[in-house]
Amino acid sequence: MAGPAARDPRSIDAVLRHRGGNDRFRSSDDSVRLGDIVLRNRLVTSSSLLGYGVSNSAVVPYGMSPISTFVPLAEFGAVTTRTLTVEPREGHFTTRDDYVLRELPGLLKRYGTVLRGTDGGWLNAFGWCNVGIDAYLRHYYPRTRDQRVIISLGGFSAAEFATLVDRVNAAVPAGEIAAVELNVSCHNVNFDFTTILQDVLDEAVHRSNHPVILKLSPDYDYLHNARQAAAAGVSALTAINTVKALRLDPRTGTPWLANRYGGLSGRAIKPIGLRVVSELRESGVTLPIIATGGIRTMDDCREYFWAGADAVSLGSATWLASYPGYALAPLRALQVRRLLKAVRRYEPLQVGTAAPWR
Repeated sequence: MAGPAARDPRSIDAVLRHRGGNDRFRSSDDSVRLGDIVLRNRLVTSSSLLGYGVSNSAVVPYGMSPISTFVPLAEFGAVTTRTLTVEPREGHFTTRDDYVLRELPGLLKRYGTVLRGTDGGWLNAFGWCNVGIDAYLRHYYPRTRDQRVIISLGGFSAAEFATLVDRVNAAVPAGEIAAVELNVSCHNVNFDFTTILQDVLDEAVHRSNHPVILKLSPDYDYLHNARQAAAAGVSALTAINTVKALRLDPRTGTPWLANRYGGLSGRAIKPIGLRVVSELRESGVTLPIIATGGIRTMDDCREYFWAGADAVSLGSATWLASYPGYALAPLRALQVRRLLKAVRRYEPLQVGTAAPWR
């Protein structure tokens, strides 16, 4: 049973400081070091929620949460891109991001086929819609040089992942981005990634000039996948990807999403995310962990740090809202700014070890 330290955040900080040793996190400037990954602080953004980190339209910023337009993205530890593939991919949605105001009603209708709010979270099936790695590197990446960037990569074979890594290597000098993230766990593209994971790790990790993060799914054998990642030289883990889920119209039985199944994210999956992070640590995994799943407040962050995370990532629980709710985007953004400041002040010197009451 949890003792007093678990209920008092100040006691949590004191225990973490007492564990000692901060070489794993702090570099000589105020950035945060997770192995060979350097972040500006412990708070990053999750893949896809902020598109490519920049929009082509000021009126309808497709791919960018309206809340994010009121938040200085350059102040995050890193901003993770939407998952990029070798070729442009429509997925279950579109590659377009140049909508004008008169097209907004049609765009919102299309969103309803790939993104729906559900009990305590969000269900999505965009299916890796993206402009492709070449277009991203040519038209978007140069406009995000003020940000620390994690480039999310997705493919259906080891060869595709190798090609993606090579394209990033050719366009981005070593050290200019935080890392590349291998998304080998998405349920929205209807593919069994367990059949290629080992080959992807064997082909992609060693050839990357940048640190590599592996994104884990709670629906796969994540303990085994984490051990595979460590053996292949991966620098860190993202835990977790969305949870495969389904909602049906109770009157007709029609699936909510065009893809039938989707990925569940948001507050509903926070207990799952905490379980996965904790089990990774309990199983002996020592790789740095970037935790994501239902994070909105500093208390959420503290829970993940207690479970064993080294950094935390803001996803749909922070960036998504009902359409009327986006009218409050400036206020929601103020909360994000405050959270960012709180995480930047928070300095656990050693995380990922057993809580004192165990």
